[in-house]
Amino acid sequence: MAQAKQKTPISKDIHENEKFLKERLGIGISFDVGVRKIFVMKKELQLYYCTGLCDSEFIIMLYKELLDIDEAHRSPGKVKEIVHNHLAHQQVELTKSLDEAVDRMLSGLIVLFVDGEEEAFVVDVRSYPGRQPEEPDIEKVVRGSRDGYTENIIINTALTRRRIRDERLRNEILQVGERSKTDICISYIQDVADPGLVDTIRKELNNIDIDGIPMADKTIEEFIVKQGWNPFPLVRYTERPDVAAQHLMEGHVLIITDTSPSVIITPTTLFHHVQHAEEYRQTPFIGAFLRWIRFSGMIMSVFLVPMWLLFSMEKELLPGFIDFIGPNKSTNIPLFLQIIFAEIGIDILRLAAIHTPSALSTAMGLIAAVLIGQIAIDVGLFVPEVILYVSIAAIGSFSTPSYELSVANKVIRLILIGLVVLFKVPGYMIGVTVFILYLSTIKNLNTPYLWPFIPFNPKAFMQIIVRVAVPLSKVRPSIVHPQNPNKQPTN
Repeated sequence: MAQAKQKTPISKDIHENEKFLKERLGIGISFDVGVRKIFVMKKELQLYYCTGLCDSEFIIMLYKELLDIDEAHRSPGKVKEIVHNHLAHQQVELTKSLDEAVDRMLSGLIVLFVDGEEEAFVVDVRSYPGRQPEEPDIEKVVRGSRDGYTENIIINTALTRRRIRDERLRNEILQVGERSKTDICISYIQDVADPGLVDTIRKELNNIDIDGIPMADKTIEEFIVKQGWNPFPLVRYTERPDVAAQHLMEGHVLIITDTSPSVIITPTTLFHHVQHAEEYRQTPFIGAFLRWIRFSGMIMSVFLVPMWLLFSMEKELLPGFIDFIGPNKSTNIPLFLQIIFAEIGIDILRLAAIHTPSALSTAMGLIAAVLIGQIAIDVGLFVPEVILYVSIAAIGSFSTPSYELSVANKVIRLILIGLVVLFKVPGYMIGVTVFILYLSTIKNLNTPYLWPFIPFNPKAFMQIIVRVAVPLSKVRPSIVHPQNPNKQPTN
């Protein structure tokens, strides 16, 4: 853990404070950092601000209140109390540290110094630039709310608070990064979340010793879960306030990072990454049907292509009624190389779509799918079945709600393809077995990754397989160790 720096106290001499702040903040060099000096009751006041991060209308209003003091008061000995009473804002704090004053000012708050006083006023008039809440692109639903988290931590906590108006909802804020001083919020319901889990997350965040976290939530994740080379996601990201609120109700802990629209949900298992909000916006039967379709797509994205390659190489394994599987003629390029080329091509297409303007992405997709794909088949570079099965696997990856999980599944698919090429049937069987055993050994914040399958919990596993109606779901998941295990009051 980083050692706490010695804090510089505020001097009674306002000019000493001014000298310190000019040196630290680069006033006169940085155009977006400024100071305004006024005299109230023969005392000098200095107000420091950061342009673009604070609301100018509030600052102007506070100036007017301060300038009116001279006309209403004649008691120089009570300047501090009078100024405090005239700061017409709901969030006014005091600080005795110049270092804290600098940190707060660079976060968008204004700091007001009064000559002769060892404390400064800190007024929260933050107004961060950013977009309005809108539906996330990767978590769209047919029915449901259209608001989503933004890059503003204040808006994000408000969106969550709007859905959980419980006095026991806690939003603890702290700062991470020696230079970035990024605001991080830990959200949990006090009488539901496991206190040990909250303490662990708080400790991990306080132990982060780094210059800054410009990549925001992803950097936080790497410090907390210590993932290493494990490709599978150990935390769940969501940009939907309703999804985050639902997990809070279950006993999970949220980590909200300023400048990021994605909220981290901890702890999570593999099965948290395969569910989607759309399932809970439909009837239980339709929700279960959609879930089974999604599960089928994800299973095919991992196992379909390696299995087809195995059957193509070992024709005797095929039952008679499906012996048509596999190429009917010899090919110029080995099948496994065709698969690798096709997989690389799909990834290139996906990356190109990310960097292509929306107006051109459709045309680019048509060119890649129709022209390149068809011509590649005509010239003999690919056999049609390779394109078919690789495309089905790609669609299964796109149906995976978690982008991180879909990429991890692709890595496993490529590993299985390599094992099939090298060892055929034994390679495929050993690869699948090792894959399942590997998942069973993963733990995230002391949470088994395959729960409720391993260790087996019948009731919880049934809620994974079937979308149970909300009135019948009366117990919170035991894996998060909730203090109150009942979702609904017991009679």
